[in-house]
Amino acid sequence: MALNKKTVDDINAKGKRVLVRCDFNVPLKAGEITDDTRIKAALPTIKKLLNDGGKVILCSHLGKVKNGPNEGESLAPVAKRLEELLGQKVNFVSDYNVTGEAATKAVEEMKEGEVVLLQNTRFRGAEETKNGEQFSKELADLADIYVCDAFGSSHRAHASVAGVTKFITAKGGQNVVGYLMEKEIAFLGNAVENPVRPFVAILGGAKVADKLNVINNLLEKCDTLIIGGGMAYTFIKAQGYEIGLSLCDDEKLDYCKEMMAKAEKMGKKILLPVDAVTIKDFPDPIDGPVETEVCDITAMPADREGCDIGPKSAEMFADAVKTAKTVVWNGPMGVFENPTLAAGTLAVAKALAETDATTIIGGGDSAAAVNQMGYADKMSHISTGGGASLEFLEGKELPGVVAADDK
Repeated sequence: MALNKKTVDDINAKGKRVLVRCDFNVPLKAGEITDDTRIKAALPTIKKLLNDGGKVILCSHLGKVKNGPNEGESLAPVAKRLEELLGQKVNFVSDYNVTGEAATKAVEEMKEGEVVLLQNTRFRGAEETKNGEQFSKELADLADIYVCDAFGSSHRAHASVAGVTKFITAKGGQNVVGYLMEKEIAFLGNAVENPVRPFVAILGGAKVADKLNVINNLLEKCDTLIIGGGMAYTFIKAQGYEIGLSLCDDEKLDYCKEMMAKAEKMGKKILLPVDAVTIKDFPDPIDGPVETEVCDITAMPADREGCDIGPKSAEMFADAVKTAKTVVWNGPMGVFENPTLAAGTLAVAKALAETDATTIIGGGDSAAAVNQMGYADKMSHISTGGGASLEFLEGKELPGVVAADDK
């Protein structure tokens, strides 16, 4: 999917009010931001618009906001960090109504090259998540141009992602995508639609059910599909082996058989673990010490659970990566939260760091693993959106992309 959408390079924001939907959904601990990757990822687009002389109005959600607006999910810490990173004042409108009088007044008083940050869009509850007309219109009323740069939210048809664009269009404004969105679409889109081969896809995580369409879509596009994590055991059971207490999607056994048959018919390789790191009981807390035993996949004890790929599997997966020219990775190989059960995930990250291939990390836990190990700068692209990148890999159209104006 090549990007035939207008980007921030197709507009001049001078003197214009520009509403930018960012993804500032950052992790917080006691009111402090523990990882500001997503804020940094938004900077190129923001700086471009400021350099143009635009009046830049930023909006984002933070958290799930289950119990209504609250200070714990306010964007105040984001405003503070953004101010430090931009080196200029960010006028934060803390009003829980998001687009109320305080926001309207702040925007009216803006000068060229200034920044306003609105409050958490999810403080408007269902109006945001159900794409409410009124909230969409109120957001659009603040701006002349809308920029979607929130890839991590682009798979959700929310008011601040999709609904707002209709009202911007209605008044003759423009809807474009930012640099981050452009980069995500270029990497993920090219990897899936036009990869340099051999193309190896690595899928991990707990459940087959979560990745049904991804498995199916990637099998058609890639040369080798590596399956690790909890989802591998459903495939292993589908081959007729006992898997002890390991995770299994019993309802998906036929699906796994079908996929393995499809791979064989298409001349594609599906690589499954040949050994597993097993445990008897989960530690409490999850990252506490745990006793492990490596077992051959064909001889799993009935009273043990596979919680990571074993050393032989890690080596086999790393060898497959070494021959690739394009690699997409989504999902850990084991219970990555526990250092003892993270070896398989780390081995995959290391193999990706050492290859010359184009390496694309599909957000979520895989991105965390790569960052944690200090391999981030060795990857071609780390996606900022777990769910969005998965839907992209499924071949779905993302509302946040569709809503932008065509070139």
